[in-house]
Amino acid sequence: MSDNKQPVPARADPAPVKQSSTGEIEAFIRQAKAATGAGRLILSLDATMSRQPTWDLASTLQGEMFDAVGKVGSLSVQLVYFRGLGECRSSGFVTDTNALKKLMTRIDCRAGHTQIGKVLVHALKETAAAKVNALVYIGDAMEENIDDLAEKAGSLGLHGVPVFVFQEGHDSGAEKAFKEIARLSKGAWFRFDRSAAATLAGLLSAVAVFATGGLKALEARGRPEDRLMIEHMRGGGN
Repeated sequence: MSDNKQPVPARADPAPVKQSSTGEIEAFIRQAKAATGAGRLILSLDATMSRQPTWDLASTLQGEMFDAVGKVGSLSVQLVYFRGLGECRSSGFVTDTNALKKLMTRIDCRAGHTQIGKVLVHALKETAAAKVNALVYIGDAMEENIDDLAEKAGSLGLHGVPVFVFQEGHDSGAEKAFKEIARLSKGAWFRFDRSAAATLAGLLSAVAVFATGGLKALEARGRPEDRLMIEHMRGGGN
């Protein structure tokens, strides 16, 4: 990404996310288990070039997040990522989180602008077909029209799909947009801290618990990360 970030003025809905056509991802989808979990979660990633310096480390942390999801129970997960010149891909919903983790570790970063709008529209379309309980987004930048993203985030909130945003880095413009997306969708915003892998894994575990049982499940489990998640969702952490 360029250091001179300019918002994209266009207000039209972005193009839909394309299902992957690469042999590797198609093979992964064919081999994946049918998604039969009680909860459905979309994990979306910014794979543009600005994340390249920390991508390997971030992949390790995200792998731990996948492991945390896998330990929670009946949950199916879909991976969505964007990079390059308009490339935005998604896997199927699967319960095999190890396969998803392996797929993610093979993704390389490519220069391009953010495509957060596509991710939000994709989540809306998915939940229209079958209920999506939560959307996790991990990224470090925002180069789109914030009002356009806010409108889509609000729609997700109305459809009961909270967005849990994990921000890598300290870009103030991105932070403002990410917090607004979380607020309007009734989700939560967190810093993606590379030095706190255990905390991140715990927080994603809390997202998974929420996706399978809602706030009542978080309150019932009552771990520190669950209480932190509840606080953020209620506005105390934003």
